[in-house]
Amino acid sequence: MPSDLTQHEQILLLSIWRLQDDAYGVAIRMNIEEVTKRRLHYGTLYNTLDKLSRKGFVESRRGEPTAERGGRHKIYYFLTRSGLEALQAAKNLQSAMWDGVPDLI
Repeated sequence: MPSDLTQHEQILLLSIWRLQDDAYGVAIRMNIEEVTKRRLHYGTLYNTLDKLSRKGFVESRRGEPTAERGGRHKIYYFLTRSGLEALQAAKNLQSAMWDGVPDLI
């Protein structure tokens, strides 16, 4: 249901969808900052990922540790079927609302 997604949640879901198999915390943050030109704090990122996970829109899996000594495991995120449906519904709603609106400028 599109009303369940805030703009921030939509942006995060879109970033995960764009990155596909490379959607882990740092990559998601960099993608969002590159596209939106806004700084995203890690606390905000992970709190939103947790919220989307509780809604059933995102799941995660643990990847292999990084190559450097003592490297940590990356956590990769992906959209669930419900997440894809919510994102599509939000896109459809936005398209319907903009349809027929005269140019703003």
